[in-house]
Amino acid sequence: MTWKARTLDILLMTLGIVLVAVGVYFFKFPNHFSTGGVSGLAVILAPLSPWSWLSASVINNVLNILFLFLGFAMLNKGFGLRTVYCSVLYSAVIQIFEWVFPMSAPLTDEKLLELFFAIILPSLGSAILFNIDASSGGTDIIAMILKQYTGLDVGKALLLSDVVIAAATFLIFDIETGLFSMLGLVLKSVLIDSVIESLNRRKNFFIITSQPELACDYITRHLQRGATVWSGEGAYTHARHWVILTALSRSQAVGLRRFLKEHDPSAFFIIANSSEIFGKGFLRA
Repeated sequence: MTWKARTLDILLMTLGIVLVAVGVYFFKFPNHFSTGGVSGLAVILAPLSPWSWLSASVINNVLNILFLFLGFAMLNKGFGLRTVYCSVLYSAVIQIFEWVFPMSAPLTDEKLLELFFAIILPSLGSAILFNIDASSGGTDIIAMILKQYTGLDVGKALLLSDVVIAAATFLIFDIETGLFSMLGLVLKSVLIDSVIESLNRRKNFFIITSQPELACDYITRHLQRGATVWSGEGAYTHARHWVILTALSRSQAVGLRRFLKEHDPSAFFIIANSSEIFGKGFLRA
């Protein structure tokens, strides 16, 4: 990996962690929203603590550090540096927020509005992290351990634990907070997948043309992308055509579409969305 790619990864990890921390500290903790994970567990445990200094932020940080040490002990070389960096940074940012912006009540009286920000910001941050094979630690470390040492379906196990944690808010707080937490859990699971798919969305072009050199030259020289060409035959006319396949970013797809309309108006092309393209210039396999 080049230093530019490594620097970009660090910046993206930092951005993702800050988004998660802002959503958790400013919106989840003050409203007692528990949507699973370490932060949700911290929300539930904080009211049960006999010490006032043992806030949700402190419990969140302690649990993250404990899971981090557990990962070091049980995962060894399989324990990624990305997870270590993100987990430590997450705990640090949460602690800094508590020192600089101490909060005794929610920012607004609009609980539904706060729920949206409590879900949107962490979901966006988590999606950024997942997209570059990183995570904020916490229950993700438990998932790594379970995956390595057991035959459990980790996804289902984590989902079940999140449901149990969210449901506990009915007992610890009140029905309203419990309903908001359950709603937040559903929104979180849907939103993370949607954001990841949106971040990875690319355009597949299937071009059928009698002038393949025009499109290929534009793709390879101007867009700096690769393409595959094969010979085809019209089913009705039996005329010879060429089929070109290429994968592009959204902005590149717009450029190619304009180019074809201007320089090869008789070309027939199909544009398809794809969020899983592996290879050079796209996702790492």
